[in-house]
Amino acid sequence: MKLVNLTPHTIVVRLDDGTERRIEPSGTVARVATTAREVGTVNGVPVVETTYGDIEGLPAPEDGTVYIVSSLVLAAARALGRTDVLAPDTSPESAIRDDAGRIVAVRRFTR
Repeated sequence: MKLVNLTPHTIVVRLDDGTERRIEPSGTVARVATTAREVGTVNGVPVVETTYGDIEGLPAPEDGTVYIVSSLVLAAARALGRTDVLAPDTSPESAIRDDAGRIVAVRRFTR
């Protein structure tokens, strides 16, 4: 299976045996278009309502290829019936963090 990383970050997956697989960015980033509309304020801080639009940068399905995307893009792609997309699972059970709390690897993908 060919994995294409459509995020701007290297994805590191740490397997149960401790080995790591690195999936470098492809150079294309899939994003969901957004529009923000101010709907009020809370204690003087603006509050916006965000509307999500089309997915940008996600290629058409290709046999034998899985696209790694952000969780937001994954949700939008699933709503369109796409089954060829995965996101790094950053849940507490999967994310591996450094001493500063930054995610350095994941144990699995989510669909």
